[in-house]
Amino acid sequence: MATWLITGGCGFIGSHLADALLARGDGVRVIDDLSTGKRENLSPACELVVGDVTDPATVARAMEGVDGCWHLAAVASVERSTEAWIECHRVNLTGTIGVLDAARRAGARGRAIPVVYASSAAVYGDGPDLPSTEASPTRPLTAYGADKLGSELHARVAARIHGVPTTGLRFFNVHGPRQDPFSPYSGVISIFARKILDRQPLLIHGDGGQSRDFISVADVIRFLLRAMERTRDGRAQIYNVCTGDKVTIVELARVLFRLCGHEVEMHHGAARPGDIRDSLGDPERAAEALGVRAVWSLERALRLTLDGLTDPTLNLTRFGA
Repeated sequence: MATWLITGGCGFIGSHLADALLARGDGVRVIDDLSTGKRENLSPACELVVGDVTDPATVARAMEGVDGCWHLAAVASVERSTEAWIECHRVNLTGTIGVLDAARRAGARGRAIPVVYASSAAVYGDGPDLPSTEASPTRPLTAYGADKLGSELHARVAARIHGVPTTGLRFFNVHGPRQDPFSPYSGVISIFARKILDRQPLLIHGDGGQSRDFISVADVIRFLLRAMERTRDGRAQIYNVCTGDKVTIVELARVLFRLCGHEVEMHHGAARPGDIRDSLGDPERAAEALGVRAVWSLERALRLTLDGLTDPTLNLTRFGA
C-alpha cells in the first residue's frame, strides 16, 4: 500500500483527492493549518498534521516515508494576495520551495520524492492570444500569479539541480462541492450558487462579459492522480488543467438560474483590480502527455456543485472520481 502526502488536504480540492486515494486503498497524510480548510472535510482514515506548510520541521516530518506529495496548500485568492502581499507570498512561494526541499531530502537511497503541485492560469495574465497553451507567454498581473510562476521556476530548479521529479498543473477555474460559498475569496460559482439558492441578488464585478474556463473538481482529481503516475523521471513538467470551453459570467448565472428553477436580480459593480477579461486554456498537451481530458459538462458539473451545497457529506467517489 502506498502512502501519500497532501499539503492543504483539508481544503476544497485536497480533501476530494484524499477521498480518491482512500477509495483505492492507499494511506493518506495531510498537512493543513486549517486557516481555510476544514477538519470535517477530511476522512478520519487520514493522518492529519495540523501545521504550517512554511515550517520546515513540520514539512520534513510529514514527508518521511511517503511515496509522493501533492502540494496544494496555498492562499488561492487574487484578491487576498493583493491585500496581504507578503503573507501570501510566504505561503504561495516560500511554502512551495520548502516542500520541494523536503522532498529532495526525504527520498530513500538518493531518490527524491515526486511532487505534483498546483500552479494556476493566473501565470498567463491577460494574454491576447487564446486559448493559452503551455508555451504561451507568462505575464502575471497579480502577486498570486507571480508566486505561482515563481513556484514553476523553482520546481524546474528542483528537478534539474536536485533530481526532484515535479509536475505543475495550471488550474483554470475549479468548482465543486466543499468550495466555501461564504468566503469572499471563493470561486464565483460557489458564491453565485449559494446566493441563488437563498434567493439573494448577485453582485457581478464589471459588465459580466468577462469569460472563464470552468472545470469540475471531479475532473481535476483525475488530472492530479494521472500526473503523479507520470511524475517519475526527474523532469519538470507543466500542464494546463482546463476544458477548452469559455463561459461568460452572465451566461454562467443564467445556467444556474435554470438549474435552480428561479432567477434573482443581478447588480453590477466595479471590476476588481487584477481581474483579467478572458481566460481560456488549451487542454491538448495534457491530453497527449497524461492521457486525460475533462469529461464533465458545465451543466452536469454545476448540478454537482449545487448538490454539494445541500449535502456536505457528498463524496465524489460515488461518481467514479
